[in-house]
Parts: sequence; structure tokens; C-alpha cells
Amino acid sequence: MLLDDLPAIKKLLATARTIAVVGLSPKESRPSNMVARYLLAAGYTVIPVNPGQEEILGLPCYGDLEAVPVPVDIVDIFRRSEDVGSIVDAAIRIKAGAVWMQEGVINEAAATKARDAGLSVVMDRCLKTVHHDLGHERG
Repeated sequence: MLLDDLPAIKKLLATARTIAVVGLSPKESRPSNMVARYLLAAGYTVIPVNPGQEEILGLPCYGDLEAVPVPVDIVDIFRRSEDVGSIVDAAIRIKAGAVWMQEGVINEAAATKARDAGLSVVMDRCLKTVHHDLGHERG
């Protein structure tokens, strides 16, 4: 389902534990890095996914979602909209619970594919901003 309503998003964020951040940059000034640091501070397990890195934020970094050795609740995508399709395909294959396309990332076809596979979808919203605005609540 496409999560447009804040109660559904709030529930997703309250129940999620592990968030894979696809396109996580090692550069502290990049939005993906800021969001990942925020999520770590909020108590989530963050899994960096970036094929060009071995470690980010002191955490092992994986080349793709299918290399991640643990179940993933949310796949947080920091990639261009046109690159989202293959990431959603991988999220479906690993049976992730949700796909979150960051602010400015919009891919309707990928969102439909994810929803049809049973994943929750949030699109064109910043996970950090939404989490903060909802009062930092986790289950």
C-alpha cells in the first residue's frame, strides 16, 4: 500500500527495526549520511548499501540489498528516480517490509510494483523529517 496517511507511516516507523540505506554516502555533508546518523541516534539498526564502499559510519557496507545478511524492514532509497526500479526488484526479492523513496525520488512504476508485491511504499518524503515530525516515537 502507498502510505500517504501519517498514522500508517507512524505505525511503520514504530514497528521497523532495521533500515537499509541504499546510496548512503560516506560524506558527512550529504543528506543520506545525515539521515543515516539520525536513524542510528533514534535507535534503528542502519545497514549501509553502496557498492563503492566497504564501511560507512563505522558499519559494514554492502554492495547491494541481496548481500545484506539480516532481514530488512525498510529500504530507504537515496538514488535517482530512474534507478529505483532495480532497487525495488531487490527489495521484493529480499522480502523487505517497505520501500521508502526519499524526498525528490519519484518512480510510480516501481511504487506500483512494490505495492503489488505486498510492500508498503512511501514516496517523495524525507524519512528523517517525517520521523522527527511524528515525535521520535518507536515501538
